Amino acid sequence: MVDPPPVQLAPAPTRRRLAGALSGVALALTLAVALAIGAGGSGTPSLASRAAAVESRIRCPSCEDLSIAQSEAPSAIAARRTVVAMLRSGASEATIDATFVARYGPSILLSPPDSGLDVLVWVLPVAGLLLALGGLGVLFWRRQRSLRGLRSPTP
Repeated sequence: MVDPPPVQLAPAPTRRRLAGALSGVALALTLAVALAIGAGGSGTPSLASRAAAVESRIRCPSCEDLSIAQSEAPSAIAARRTVVAMLRSGASEATIDATFVARYGPSILLSPPDSGLDVLVWVLPVAGLLLALGGLGVLFWRRQRSLRGLRSPTP
């Protein structure tokens, strides 16, 4: 009887790569399942969750930089009651925002509108960051070029 040839295992680096790939697949599968479970919320948000969303966007009329959800000032409590009453009567979130803006002005909203000149509040910081990064890139590129010129031997 002839003995079968011995089974050879893959070299250690190949086994490590295979184990790394399998752990990556397991991680991706776990993440996909977690996202699927987390996304499976109810179709329509409850009155409390809708009220909380609106209350977090509206600034307290008598406070500085606090939403009506965070403040315990009498004006914030009255505004929360108004929000809940309007939601119960069927008003949309946009209608509630518009009502508060009409009553107190655009500064009542904690986030600026996405239209008109107010869009500059969102665009200017991003443009400034991009300009700063571009300037740094040019500075490093020029410095690297001058260092190469100093290192190269002159004929």
